[in-house]
Amino acid sequence: MKRERLSSRLGFIMLSAGCAIGCGNVWKFPWMCGQNGGGSFMLVYILCLLILGIPALTMEFSLGRAAQSSPLTMYKKMQKDGQYWSKFGIICFIGNIALMAFYAVVCGWLIYYFVEFLTGNHYDLSFIKMISNPKVNVLYLFITLFTAFLVLCFKLQGGLERVVKVIMCILLGLMFVLAIRSITLTGAKEGLSFYLKPDFKKIDGKVLVAAMNQAFFTLSTGMGSMAIFGSYIDKERSLLGESINVLLLDTFVAILAGIIIFPACFTYNLEVGSGPSLLFDTMATVFNNMSYGRLWGSLFFLFMIFAAMSTVLGVCENILAMFREMTGFSRPRGSAICGLITFTLGLSTALGFSVIKFEPFAKGSTFLDFWDFIVSNNILPLGSLLLCLFCTTSIGWGYDNFVCEANSGKGLKVKEWMKPVFKYVVPVLIVFVYIYGMLTFKWR
Repeated sequence: MKRERLSSRLGFIMLSAGCAIGCGNVWKFPWMCGQNGGGSFMLVYILCLLILGIPALTMEFSLGRAAQSSPLTMYKKMQKDGQYWSKFGIICFIGNIALMAFYAVVCGWLIYYFVEFLTGNHYDLSFIKMISNPKVNVLYLFITLFTAFLVLCFKLQGGLERVVKVIMCILLGLMFVLAIRSITLTGAKEGLSFYLKPDFKKIDGKVLVAAMNQAFFTLSTGMGSMAIFGSYIDKERSLLGESINVLLLDTFVAILAGIIIFPACFTYNLEVGSGPSLLFDTMATVFNNMSYGRLWGSLFFLFMIFAAMSTVLGVCENILAMFREMTGFSRPRGSAICGLITFTLGLSTALGFSVIKFEPFAKGSTFLDFWDFIVSNNILPLGSLLLCLFCTTSIGWGYDNFVCEANSGKGLKVKEWMKPVFKYVVPVLIVFVYIYGMLTFKWR
């Protein structure tokens, strides 16, 4: 099967950033930031992106481009004789499907809120009421996945690349409009101070674990979500620079999301650490008390949909590419089957607040927490660790081979002084924070 190609460098950056930019930035990042000290979390998060995110992203792009295949087979193609890295390809496949098992449901919630604001039915919106309604959850899960796999039925350049370029341009435009509106609110100064001014006394192991997991979650490194886009590009540009471009765009959107949300919270005296419901109940209350709230609410949730759908499209493309390598199916046929598989698994989350009673961890936890734990707390950090070991040690692909691939083309290069960071700092930090996270996790 001939490998498809992206039409331009801009398409690659937009697709990669679009996959990174999503609910991790505009849903999970603000409430994680609110629960972990605001500016303190922001500081540690940015450090995690610089120290861990850039190396992991560069390695994943490099492996994908060198292998010219999906994550399912890239380890097998690049491993040396007698090695057993190929088995990790199956974990990548499982990880992407597990992510969609809850992520597509969250995207459906955003579509539901947008529809309610657009039609003027937003005054009695309730996050608890919504997630407890199985019909709403299942319907909007179906809409999300049907839309995504319908786009993926078309060829790469005419379908996914073209749609994500449009989505990203609209997303950035909407964010600027909403951010300008937010900083004119009366509580803007207090909200921005909480958000951007770090309190070093609040930085502890809990904040470090949360920031690292969030860094890997937002960049989607560790399970091949970025490697697939590396396999769609040529060697005209070196990959360290491209990784930095993607990370800057991703971080810019995350910061803007906080600028939109926290001034509004402080203006209307709303709880910034309210957790997953922050973007739903909290922001709905903000817009219901704001002049032209229906308009601003519709724009806000439209921007949220574009952010979430860019990731849904990216991850579903990864699932489809791996499935097509296994079966040789065409895009339309593969999309139909992958859509059915992800929809079936997504039902566990969609019905997990009402029909299905499952508490995997502490009291009140649901299937959403289970899937998030599998992906965010395990597959992403451990996958990034294995990726790092594969790219930097002799038991895998090897550091020299990785650097040769990463440095092919014009742009920023991986320098010799960076070698200890890639080989030692990144894996040691991941292991330390992962173990600490497991020891302090609220199991019951």
